[in-house]
Amino acid sequence: MQESDLKRFESLPHSTSCRLIDFDDVRVVPGIVPKSFILIVSGTKPWVTMKVELHPLIYIRQPEYWGIEVVGCQSGIGLPQTAPYHVSLDISHLLGTKGVEVVGASTREQINIP
Repeated sequence: MQESDLKRFESLPHSTSCRLIDFDDVRVVPGIVPKSFILIVSGTKPWVTMKVELHPLIYIRQPEYWGIEVVGCQSGIGLPQTAPYHVSLDISHLLGTKGVEVVGASTREQINIP
């Protein structure tokens, strides 16, 4: 992706059904293959019908900590009842020079990965 494409993408309207949501716990565990890592994030989602995903940020150059957003999306009829969530993502190819940074609605947590 060229820098002009990235600027064009950033100028598009934001979604109204998706938001950053908070998390309670973040862990990185080794994968089955050597030098592979799995990010596990858990917390409480505000709607039981909300789908929670981990979305890596886009960079031109490798950062110190690769940002990964915790995103909750609601579609259709929603039930405004809280519920726990647990999501995971293979981050083996999403590492900054020092590690990753998990980005929630009001919290950020940097994790060093050797």
